[in-house]
Amino acid sequence: MATDGVKIIDGDTAHDTYWGIMDLYDSGADFDTVNKQYPLIQIDYFDDFDNEIYVTSCALALWEMGLMTDEKLTYVKSVIEKGACVKVWMEEHDQKAGKARQKELDKFWKKISQTNTKIRARKKFRKITTFYFQPDDLLSFQLKDGNYRAVICASIDQYRGQCNYILVPTTYNSNKKPTVEDLKDKEILGRQIGSGYDQKITKERQPGIEKIWALSGGNCNFFFGVIKLAVDHKDFINFKDKFEKVGTLKIIEGFKETGSLGYEGSFERFEKIFGDLENHIKIFQQKKYPIATLCDL
Repeated sequence: MATDGVKIIDGDTAHDTYWGIMDLYDSGADFDTVNKQYPLIQIDYFDDFDNEIYVTSCALALWEMGLMTDEKLTYVKSVIEKGACVKVWMEEHDQKAGKARQKELDKFWKKISQTNTKIRARKKFRKITTFYFQPDDLLSFQLKDGNYRAVICASIDQYRGQCNYILVPTTYNSNKKPTVEDLKDKEILGRQIGSGYDQKITKERQPGIEKIWALSGGNCNFFFGVIKLAVDHKDFINFKDKFEKVGTLKIIEGFKETGSLGYEGSFERFEKIFGDLENHIKIFQQKKYPIATLCDL
């Protein structure tokens, strides 16, 4: 259960539900498929709080698509009237937060109980096919101090019209332009991610994690993720010439999970981060992990 915010689409469950439905809708799925994959009435759910989050976000999507019916409305109202979220916000936060959630629910109910006269059209998103760089490219760039730094393009992610190059920082810092060989004794920035599972399940969910545990003494139980700097294709055009491919370096697939993700829209951001990388690592509580361990050399 996560009380991220009082709005209808606020928090992981609401975002995953609403955008999951919209992704199906925009991809051309028929309404039967949408209803089967995201049934308004869930037979099994964790508790009334999570069910309210799921049902309201699902209902909003259905209403926007013109799929709301009297039967569905009756069910949505029965869920809202339980007051599960209002109660939790009052108990875990304060009366003000509970009243704010109730206000959002009142507006939401007034909206979906009326006929939607402007059905949301299916959206088509342009997919980028010509890239500046490719996954596994080792990219070098030079800062104002004259030294070269390096990042690895771990992947290129496209979603709903956005195209992001996912760059993973390394600790390379030298007046010599790097080669792949120069990176073998350097590190990648990463972070431990808490695991609520026992060691056996953690290892099943992230194969190879024992190699990371060994760096911390071996008797551990956590997931691992790399630090990711995302640059949008539209932004990268303004400073892509600052970067040069100097080879290929592949991070082992199982180690490409996200430790943290930041969006960088200018080369000045790289100057700031890599100009004093040690301070950046300290502030954001990141750690260094050997490239020899994380990459397929």
